[in-house]
Amino acid sequence: MTFWIVVAVIGAAALYLITLYNGLVTKRQMVEEGWSGIDVQLKRRSDLIPNLVETVKGYATHEKATLEAVTDLRTAASRVPAGDVAGRAAVEGQISQALGRLFAVAEAYPDLKASDNFRELQSALDKVEDALQMARRYYNGAVRGLNVMVESFPSNLVAGKFGFTKAEYFEIEDPADRALPKVSF
Repeated sequence: MTFWIVVAVIGAAALYLITLYNGLVTKRQMVEEGWSGIDVQLKRRSDLIPNLVETVKGYATHEKATLEAVTDLRTAASRVPAGDVAGRAAVEGQISQALGRLFAVAEAYPDLKASDNFRELQSALDKVEDALQMARRYYNGAVRGLNVMVESFPSNLVAGKFGFTKAEYFEIEDPADRALPKVSF
């Protein structure tokens, strides 16, 4: 009888450890899925930038510094290593600022503001920014879930044993970057 009780306790403990391990794997996969969603939206935004810059170039040829800044930052974003969440967040924050300056330049050109192409690009960019915000929320929620499991007892014992680590939140460092540039036409 004692033997069966010991076997039952060991079996229950093994099932509990397996459940904790599988929970950690699930949370890690959710973080990776969340990052993939952010990456897709950042790529969509990055793909819109050259068209936006070219459209503005046609109207605002003497605003070269602003146009080059947007283009250079887009290139810098593509060079950030895939797993560098903090580095990517910093560059993307700078891109948001540069796009804000670009839209401010557009305000000075009534013909540009009236251009269907420019309005379509701005609308597409607004939609991407909204989708990006949703992707950031999902990712940061998934990170929170993983981090709670990695730090909570007893799952922290399993996490430490199998190499699970906390993930980084996708945060914007500069508070000025937090505001989405708004341009009214």
